[in-house]
Amino acid sequence: MNPEECCESGCVPCVRDRDGEEPLDLMNYIGGEFVPHSNDDWLNVLEPATGYRFARAPLSGEGDVESAVNAAISAKRSWGELSLGERSSWLDRIADCLESKFEEIAALESRDTGKPIALARSVDASRSVANFRFFAELLREQEEEEFEMPDATNYVVTKPVGVGALITPWNLPLYLLSWKVAPAIGMGNTVVCKPSELTPMTADLLMRVVDEVGLPKGVVNLVHGNGVGAGAPLVGHPDVDLVSFTGGTSTGEKVAQSAAPSFKKVSLELGGKNASIVFADCDIGPTVDGVVRAAFLNQGQVCLCGSRILVERPVFEDFKAMFVDSVERMEIGDPSDEATELGALISRDHLEKVQGYVDLAKNEGGTVLTGGEPCLPSEFEHGNWMAPTVIEGLSHQSRCATEEIFGPVVTLHVFDSEEEAIEMANATRYGLAGSVWTSDLERGKRVSSSMETGMVWVNTWLHRDLRVPFGGVKDSGVGREGGRWSLGFFSEPMNICVKHD
Repeated sequence: MNPEECCESGCVPCVRDRDGEEPLDLMNYIGGEFVPHSNDDWLNVLEPATGYRFARAPLSGEGDVESAVNAAISAKRSWGELSLGERSSWLDRIADCLESKFEEIAALESRDTGKPIALARSVDASRSVANFRFFAELLREQEEEEFEMPDATNYVVTKPVGVGALITPWNLPLYLLSWKVAPAIGMGNTVVCKPSELTPMTADLLMRVVDEVGLPKGVVNLVHGNGVGAGAPLVGHPDVDLVSFTGGTSTGEKVAQSAAPSFKKVSLELGGKNASIVFADCDIGPTVDGVVRAAFLNQGQVCLCGSRILVERPVFEDFKAMFVDSVERMEIGDPSDEATELGALISRDHLEKVQGYVDLAKNEGGTVLTGGEPCLPSEFEHGNWMAPTVIEGLSHQSRCATEEIFGPVVTLHVFDSEEEAIEMANATRYGLAGSVWTSDLERGKRVSSSMETGMVWVNTWLHRDLRVPFGGVKDSGVGREGGRWSLGFFSEPMNICVKHD
């Protein structure tokens, strides 16, 4: 559609191609081959920063899912019979190949998601390689457990679950896909991947890597598409044995409902409405820096972001002034510029959702201290841009303070006691993560243990160790992944008891 043909209300998004640039047509990867999908329907892949189309992804259907699952079934016996050491070597080969494409990963991720190139390089590309290396090493460390009885020995052996459905979101595409693929195939499963239709590019790159290293056919398969056409048939397929899903809570509910009748193993990493608790005795300079990073990394489009900032009254005004000043000095603009700190939001629909919450905050009595409106750098007038937004004056029980916005919008709240801070932090349906900022480490640990979350950082944020469990409570998910928890989810323990003579 040409811009002139768009409806005046903007309800029909324009498809704009750069002069002389043809969009790249992606393909599914099934049974060790890149194959066309079974219909003529496509999904446009747009640059969030500019609105230009640069690729098309297949709008796959049930037939494509069936082919991918069948390919995974055909490979699962031979792949599952390999030793942990043999499979760990395959993970190392994938890591080596990914590392050779490090800059390509970063550039694709920045273009596909709208995030700054520096972030795509330091987080997305680095972690994607690290995930395969980490799980390769962890596999080599695994030992069979034995439990002695007076007249018998019990052996605990791990077996693959079978065929896994791995469904990943748009905010950290390869970071999270590699987080699932590595332990899944490392423990002997075969998988069908379904990346977000908004950000399919690095999933395609991973399939090129899998193909390049010669991974046995059918071990890793990929079907592009949306949730209705590809995601739902994949989750509900009777021959899929496990589902690992990262995404929104409402979609997670549907995944759980679909998987339940056949008793599939399910891991759900869902939304968050995380609190950053700032006590008066904190080192305020580093705390402001840390809380700004926690609030706005990746334009606030990270499930772990601290979007509720609770500040003890004696330092509230000083913290607020320093925080707003720091936010207003953030570099917003071209994602390909090394100096850029804040990029574009993922889509026009998401931008409108975030703007809707800012409007709601105003209606609820909130005061916008900075931001609150779309910002459009002149060279990116058709992109999805939102200024980082700080709001005060809302109740901690307001919708904007309890619902996940998933954008560059934070609310400030004041508290007078440790008990009040804990009560405010827990006043949400979510329970993914949080952070506590204080010079009293005993208080930091005490408050952390009282928070209804799966993870808490003290005087830091997103300080990740891949050996520890990752996941949330309440409406933030079911199960844990990371380290041995990932290996446990992607395997079935079996007890063999041998009677002594």
